[in-house]
Amino acid sequence: MNKLLAHIQNPTDLRKLEVTQLPQLAEELRDFIIDIVSQKEGHLGASLGVVELTIALHYIFDTPHDLLVWDVGHQAYPHKILTDRKAIFHKYREIDGISGFPKRSESSYDTFGVGHSSTSISAALGMALASKINGDNKKHHIAVIGDASIASGMAFEGLNHAGVTDANLLVILNDNAMGIDPSVGALKEYLTSVKEGKNPRINNIIESLNFDYSGPIDGHDLNKLTSELTRLKKIKGPKFLHIITKKGKGLSFAEEDQLTYHAPGKFDKLTGKLIRPESENPAPKYQDVFGHTLVELAEQNKQIVGITPAMPSGSSLKYMMERFPQRAFDVGIAEQHAVTLAAGMATQGMIVFCNIYSTFMQRAYDQVIHDVAIQNLPVIFCLDRAGFVGEDGATHHGLFDIAYMSCIPNMYVYAPMDEIDLRNILYTASLRLEHPIAIRYPRGKGHNPNWKQPFEKIEIGKIKLIKEGNAVAILSTGTIAHQVKISIEQSKHPENTAHFHVGWVKPIDTTALHQIFNQFKTIITVEEGSIIGGFGSIINTFAIQNKYKNKIINCGVPDAFIEHGTVQQLLEQVHLDTKSLTQLFNNLIHD
Repeated sequence: MNKLLAHIQNPTDLRKLEVTQLPQLAEELRDFIIDIVSQKEGHLGASLGVVELTIALHYIFDTPHDLLVWDVGHQAYPHKILTDRKAIFHKYREIDGISGFPKRSESSYDTFGVGHSSTSISAALGMALASKINGDNKKHHIAVIGDASIASGMAFEGLNHAGVTDANLLVILNDNAMGIDPSVGALKEYLTSVKEGKNPRINNIIESLNFDYSGPIDGHDLNKLTSELTRLKKIKGPKFLHIITKKGKGLSFAEEDQLTYHAPGKFDKLTGKLIRPESENPAPKYQDVFGHTLVELAEQNKQIVGITPAMPSGSSLKYMMERFPQRAFDVGIAEQHAVTLAAGMATQGMIVFCNIYSTFMQRAYDQVIHDVAIQNLPVIFCLDRAGFVGEDGATHHGLFDIAYMSCIPNMYVYAPMDEIDLRNILYTASLRLEHPIAIRYPRGKGHNPNWKQPFEKIEIGKIKLIKEGNAVAILSTGTIAHQVKISIEQSKHPENTAHFHVGWVKPIDTTALHQIFNQFKTIITVEEGSIIGGFGSIINTFAIQNKYKNKIINCGVPDAFIEHGTVQQLLEQVHLDTKSLTQLFNNLIHD
């Protein structure tokens, strides 16, 4: 049998095939993805689930003239392979390779940059309305969105608007009952009833929004897909196609364990066995420190509740959901709702831990200010994935939270330096604070296997001395303290360098800062976050307000979006790695 994929570089080549050849191409494309992702890591299950859909879309529609928008982008690997990037696909998510998500600067086939969910309908509608204004009534605009993403408020806003237009828009619901974790909520139950034929067509929620609804159809049947897409091309106005797919399709163990194989890391493609480093760091993930500590605290206090928007596994709130299912809530991809839900609970005396990734908290900024901070409700925001997250790139790095949280009145901001510090600030926050607090901590593992120590209350607003010195003072916030500590030890004159941990970015310890500025002529601030508006800016403002003339050097992330790569590579890129910091310290302290 002749291989088909070898001769296909782009959709123009794809459209030369007969429809009867497409199933073979699907199998080859699926094998190609499995071969590379098993060795390189990345998002597996979602991409395997849309192989047939991707082929059908590029086969029937005239991409890139017809505009195709993928929601989130977890499922875009088949799309990238079929759009001139097959030869370089093996370098996806590498520092000099292609992105793991659609990206406009990368390809004309990537019509809209994505990373966060539920944006596809609004973006595709915007394109469709622009086409109409420009007099192009033949161009097609397609948004592919999952059943977890369509439950988000923004997706509903897009549907609501589209339904009162005559835009040439096709929304395709890729329904596999999964986001990263299983989909939740009343809409998910509705879609399940539709799939099972239990919901009368007269009650169809999509048709009620003035869409031409069709489906559900088998999203792995290429004959049905190509036939239905061909029919829909001839229908004007907003259209909605409901397809049923299986996440991990074609790989038995990925179908059976869809959560693990969403992004499994390296694995044996024949057995499914996950491949872990032989000398794996024995320290826990920060998310697990949060998850297990929260269960401990909840066992002691019945008023403690946990909330997460669709990330119970990623945040490790799953432990509390298992132990206290009535007090732990996965609200779906709905960050705004999560924050205001937390605020509502806080008005009734609940101690609310609202766990949202730093990058996703950006989506609920108005609610943080309007519903929490203005009312001074002591919600505890746990910002997971603060700092660099690595290969997911610019859309997922948590680099702005210090800047956007510290400027809000009534808001405390704390950045623990290690697992024990995280455990203790969670305990301290559980004792009821006078204000809301944002606690930021990174993705991945720490350095303390013996992190589970007795709880200690952290005094609010105090800087902690880590190491004494007599020439230069280094003020670090968060877990970057580990790199700073190593860099000081490796410098030529470690005895001259003092190191302070500033966990409390806000309120800042002005008493200690006065002492530091009076004692040291040179001050270095170090943070794994944006320099502009960040921790260093707060120290600079303190110096200006108090007319200090000390030399201040701010180390952090510059005014640029940092792309994908390993965390170590990205730290090197912005000069926050131990080698760069050591060199800086050596240059400041001469023989």
